[in-house]
Amino acid sequence: MKLLVIGGGGREHAIIKSLKKNPQVETIYALPGNGGIAADAICVSISATDLDGIVNFARENAIDYAVVAPDDPLVLGCVDRLSEIGIPCFGPKANAAIIEGSKAFAKDLMKKYGIPTAAYEIFTDLNKALSYLETAPIPTVIKADGLALGKGVIIAATREEAKEAVTDMMANAKFGKSGSTVVIEEFLTGPEVSVLAFTDGKTVKPMVSSMDHKRAGDNDTGLNTGGMGTIAPNPYYTSQIADICMETIFLPTIAAMNAEGRTFRGCLYFGLMLTPNGPKVIEYNCRFGDPETQVVLPLLESDLLTVMRACTDGTLAETEVTFADKHACCVITASAGYPESYEKGFAITFTPEAQAATFVAGAKLEGDKLVTSGGRVTGTTAIADTLEAAIAESYRLADGVVFQKAYRRSDIGRRALQAGK
Repeated sequence: MKLLVIGGGGREHAIIKSLKKNPQVETIYALPGNGGIAADAICVSISATDLDGIVNFARENAIDYAVVAPDDPLVLGCVDRLSEIGIPCFGPKANAAIIEGSKAFAKDLMKKYGIPTAAYEIFTDLNKALSYLETAPIPTVIKADGLALGKGVIIAATREEAKEAVTDMMANAKFGKSGSTVVIEEFLTGPEVSVLAFTDGKTVKPMVSSMDHKRAGDNDTGLNTGGMGTIAPNPYYTSQIADICMETIFLPTIAAMNAEGRTFRGCLYFGLMLTPNGPKVIEYNCRFGDPETQVVLPLLESDLLTVMRACTDGTLAETEVTFADKHACCVITASAGYPESYEKGFAITFTPEAQAATFVAGAKLEGDKLVTSGGRVTGTTAIADTLEAAIAESYRLADGVVFQKAYRRSDIGRRALQAGK
């Protein structure tokens, strides 16, 4: 089989490494891929949002199956376009990807169908939003409606911060068109959990839960990033809570999307908060999370391609989806200064065992040399029988990833370890 994977980050590298395990797979093309992915797939310099280019490439290369991994091409309708020329895909069509593409849509969906989430208001008028903030409970959460590279969410601790965030989004177009509509949301408290789930639009098979670490600095300080590391499973997500989430959130969400004529097939990501009043949805993503994928897929015992095709074909109920009863930890090595300004172009070296355990995100090839080209450069994952051992081993392996001005948090998984005590 000839496969096509759209995207070029650590998530896509993890997906490709997992797909390669299937003996039927002959060739994997990555569009655009990156310098590290080039060791595991044929990278082609076509942007993930160049739908015409993707469709032409897929047709000309007789692709058997495509995986559309990032949010942008999903929301733009990449799966629709590929399906129109007869190429089966993993991922939702555009009318279902809106569950991530518009936070206002997602909040209204949850309200309409009784899915637990934070109280909220939606605004398209700046003055009305500012007026609402005069009396809104503080702290509050300000969200740009559209896609914003994971950075369109501001937790405002004061009224002034909230007004500044709304003004930046709506008047100053900080996130472009994504911020022309804003959601102002109740601030929830409790442990956060990420749950990725396979679905064919009828059956839901959750993957192992995980815990992301969004802040740039140790002890969850500094700016929000795309994620500085993850662990799985999340110790706060007990089997009892998993049952509650299936009954009150996962299945009702799939049913709600079906009722709206927006059947969701692919990977649906549930960002949850375990509040004193029960689990609530913070956000939906219409695809695999990054870097959650880098701890979840290494624990998958079933064949990924088989599971993906079952989601496409509507046969997930009859398809086995099992995960190892182990623990995983992924440590991100980033460029110093990320998520703000940082230098690029530094040569990356790996010890052999580090290279085998590492997914590459922000790197490109210059000749035969791999050099940094992004903020989050690599994710190094280890699996062990205990969380403590997985964390220690991932840091040991990550020490084998070397480039100038490398930076990583030193406390990935510490919060999870404390939860178990």
